[in-house]
Amino acid sequence: MSLRRLAASARSQVPPFAVMDILARVDALRAAGRDVVSLCAGEPSGGAPAAVSAKAAEIHDSGRALTYTPALGTAELRSAIADHYRRWYGLDVDPARVAVTTGSSGAFMLGFLAAFEAGDRVALARPGYPAYRNILTALGCEVVELDAGPASRYQPTPAMLDAAASERGPLAGVVLASPANPTGTMVNREELASLADWCAANGARLVSDEIYHGITYPGPDAGEHSRGVCAWEADGAQEAIVISSFSKYWGMTGWRLGWMLLPEELVAPVDALAGNLALCPPAPSQLAAVEAFSPAAYEQADAWVAGYAGTRQTLLDALPALGWGPAAPADGAFYLYAELGAQLERFGDSREYCRALLEAEGVALVPGTDFDAVHGGRAVRLSFAAGQAAVEAAIERILRFQGA
Repeated sequence: MSLRRLAASARSQVPPFAVMDILARVDALRAAGRDVVSLCAGEPSGGAPAAVSAKAAEIHDSGRALTYTPALGTAELRSAIADHYRRWYGLDVDPARVAVTTGSSGAFMLGFLAAFEAGDRVALARPGYPAYRNILTALGCEVVELDAGPASRYQPTPAMLDAAASERGPLAGVVLASPANPTGTMVNREELASLADWCAANGARLVSDEIYHGITYPGPDAGEHSRGVCAWEADGAQEAIVISSFSKYWGMTGWRLGWMLLPEELVAPVDALAGNLALCPPAPSQLAAVEAFSPAAYEQADAWVAGYAGTRQTLLDALPALGWGPAAPADGAFYLYAELGAQLERFGDSREYCRALLEAEGVALVPGTDFDAVHGGRAVRLSFAAGQAAVEAAIERILRFQGA
């Protein structure tokens, strides 16, 4: 009898992020003494608000035992998150429908597991955050990529969903990101309502990624929804899963804390899944994160956003000199996603451009192939979360590189 050959599962065969290879090369260059400006990571440079850090220090200094919490998070934090939705969106959210998770990544895993069966077809925009596609694929779902370019401001539309459903069958879900990674584009209230209506009419679950809410650059007519529109603001849209995080607006990436707003029928399944997969989110992070909703923490985070806005404008002003092609509007988040224009004639694709730029000038960007396997070879993503000085230095080096 022959033994079964041991090997990695087929579901584990998802592509790695190209950015991880770039970051490894950045580390190697810095270790060799090179001065490298990295605009790769979507990570705020300021760290957690001072009130959160002070609370964490107090917790650890107290000698308090940090034990398991309920699987969906502490009652205090879930109530604080519900209050946040009242403050920002005017929504009355039942804390029982809030699930605290280990980062938004944990929320996507739990939400997808609870909402979709293996074999379900789930649509999402391309370009988009690759983890959506890879998690869904690993769970056995069929990912339906919607080619969303400049004409739709890189966001999905009901017409795209109609076409996808008519071509190969019904959709079980739609993933929406606003503001989006890598483009920074947003949907407005009417556009979100039309997508929610489409999902309701077609029996599809809307999953709304709102982790960049609060990091927005509204025009003069943005009004009360300048921080982003929550999917639950749409009429009858509380069947949607809303996902958010402490990582971006509050700068708490390493604290690994996110949350979901859940439809009533998914609360118990997510509770059971969370208890089995992770027992609970990190206890010290939960205890300290309550302070993220203090007036001082909001004020500090808003100051960071004002800084991002200035750095964003520096990049937008530099685009004509850079000579790149179409760029996404960057309504929110802290990314610029742009085609390389004439540089493609010189380098062939964005991967080679990024490799050559890093080696020659010590500037690290992310090739668009991480976000779009079809057209991403034409584009790059820059993160301006690194701050004004880093962005100004990068622009100077890029211009020198392209003029060589």
